Amino acid sequence: MTTTENHAATLLSPPIPTTPPPANGTVTGLVSGIIDDAQTLVRQQIAMLKAEVREDFKQSKQAAEFGALGIVMLTVGMLGLVTALAYLLHEYYQFSMWASWGITGMLFTVLGGACAATSYLMLERFNPLPDKTFNALQENIAWKSPTQS
Repeated sequence: MTTTENHAATLLSPPIPTTPPPANGTVTGLVSGIIDDAQTLVRQQIAMLKAEVREDFKQSKQAAEFGALGIVMLTVGMLGLVTALAYLLHEYYQFSMWASWGITGMLFTVLGGACAATSYLMLERFNPLPDKTFNALQENIAWKSPTQS
């Protein structure tokens, strides 16, 4: 069970205080009970939505922190490798220094473009909406609706 499911189960598990139906079962009492149940359900759905959004935000924040730290470290490391590659081309293959830097720059420009395109495609597929809450809400609405024949 995930943390969201645990939190949602905790929200849903306490007994819901409802007034017992009147002994004579009046229409007013039944309608009042239905309204109370609907309000309780809406409050629970809102609480579940908040919990899911809070957890998604927390996970996104952690991922961004590690991603930012990784980018800084990769930048420093890549600058060292770019310099080494340019000097390797100049010394080993006898390219002029400007050609060595040009080849190195072009290589990393192509690799950076491929990484940027991959990142764009991944973000296009990302869905930040709280799917679990909306699915539960749809199930509750379908359950409350009269069935179609």
